[in-house]
Amino acid sequence: MTEDRTKLQWPKLATAIRAAREARGLSQVTLAERAGISEGSVQNLEDPARRPGRIPPSLAKVEPHLGWAEGSGLAILRGGDPTPIPVTHDVSASLRGGSDRLRGKLPLRIVDELESNDPLLDSQVIQLPGADGVRMTVVVHGTPDATPEEIQKALLAWRRAERNLRRLSDDDDEPQAANGA
Repeated sequence: MTEDRTKLQWPKLATAIRAAREARGLSQVTLAERAGISEGSVQNLEDPARRPGRIPPSLAKVEPHLGWAEGSGLAILRGGDPTPIPVTHDVSASLRGGSDRLRGKLPLRIVDELESNDPLLDSQVIQLPGADGVRMTVVVHGTPDATPEEIQKALLAWRRAERNLRRLSDDDDEPQAANGA
């Protein structure tokens, strides 16, 4: 039995790919490089008017770089939603492995947070505008035993917050001292 390709939701997929790419702070070029495809392939995937005759192989190649589990693109085409890549405690354990080295460099509350057993959902390094070389590191933890729906909700909340962080612009106001004075 073949699938009715006319019922596939290409515009929904294009919007989801673009939103996930931007939420992760990736350019089309960077996503293409990470997925091992051409920039044109990414552009085609993000073109809501494009309706290829078949499911492009590039779709499966971009999924993990968008934080999606295998088959998420096809699920979106069929009217569903992407499934986030499952996060295991092993990722958090590898992060915690360096905490002894960090103890003298980070406040204890940060080290304690990094040592938590909560699953690591994502992390991001964001360059701050107007301050060459200054960056912010964000580590996003979920709750233990979260359902896939709760993880998806947490990831969507993080993506919204991340977009806001990336929209930071240089302030014309007088800069404050680092201690908030």
